[in-house]
Amino acid sequence: MTAASIVVGYDGSIEAREAVDWAAVEAARSATPLLIVYAYQFAWPSAHYEGDSAVIAVEAEERAERTVGEVVEHVRKHHPGVSVTGTSVHAAPAPTLLDLTEYSRLLVVGNRGAGGMANLLLGSVSQQVATHARGPMAVVRGRATATDGPVVVGVDGSPSTDAALTLAFEAAAARGTELIAIRAFAPPSPVVVPLSAVEAAEREALESSLGGWRERYPDVKLETLLARGRPARVLVEASHTAQLVVVGSRGHGGFAGLLLGSVGQHLMHHAECPILIAHQPQAA
Repeated sequence: MTAASIVVGYDGSIEAREAVDWAAVEAARSATPLLIVYAYQFAWPSAHYEGDSAVIAVEAEERAERTVGEVVEHVRKHHPGVSVTGTSVHAAPAPTLLDLTEYSRLLVVGNRGAGGMANLLLGSVSQQVATHARGPMAVVRGRATATDGPVVVGVDGSPSTDAALTLAFEAAAARGTELIAIRAFAPPSPVVVPLSAVEAAEREALESSLGGWRERYPDVKLETLLARGRPARVLVEASHTAQLVVVGSRGHGGFAGLLLGSVGQHLMHHAECPILIAHQPQAA
C-alpha cells in the first residue's frame, strides 16, 4: 500500500459504492492515492461437500477480484486523475480495516454493507472500527454527494478537540466553504445556577477552544454556535444542511461517550451527511 493513502472498505453494496465515490472525491481534493479494500468471508460447506471446499474458495476469490476490478474501473471512469488501486482479502473485515488505519491518511466506510462487510455500523464490527481506529475515519451516509452547506465541528474542549478542529479546518478549506463550530450543553435548573451565567461560561469555553485557529486558517470563514440541548440531537439537526460533520473520538461534558455510548450510536445512525471522526494516530 502506498503510504498515506485514503483507504475505503467495499463489499459491492450500494452504500459501499457511495463510500467509494466520496473517498475518490476526497482523494482528488488532496491528491492522495486511493486504495479500495474488499474483505470477504464465506461459510465452508458441510462435511458431505468437503471435497468441493477448494473449488468454492477459488470461486470466492475470483468473484472478489472481479468485484474489486469493476469498482476500480468505475473510479477511473468517473474520477479521472485519481490514483486508485484495489485489493481483495479473505479475512474478517474489522481487523483488516483496523490494521490499515495505522498506515492510511483516512479510512472510509459506508453506513451499511452486505456480504463481508454486512452490518458494519450496526454490530460488533462497527464497535471495533469506531472504537479502535488508529487514525481519522469517515462514515459515509445521508447526503453523500452534497457539495453545498458548511462543515460542522463539535467542540467541547476535550483532548480530542484539537484533532477534530484540524480535520474540520482542512476540510472547510479544501471545500471552500464555511466552518461552524458548535458547543452543545444541557442547562441546569435555573434554581441552581442562572442560565445567563451558564451560557457565559459555555461561550467563554467555546471561544477558548478556538484560540489561534482563525489566524491559522484566515481564509476559512468561522462561525460559532452555542446550542442548548443534547449533543446528538444538535449535531443531527446540523447535519441536515451540512456537507460534513466532524467530531473527536472521545469527549467530555457535552460530547461525553461520543463513540462508545448512545450519543455516538445515534449520530452514526441518524446523521444526514457524512461524519468524520478524528481518531488520533498512535505514537510510534
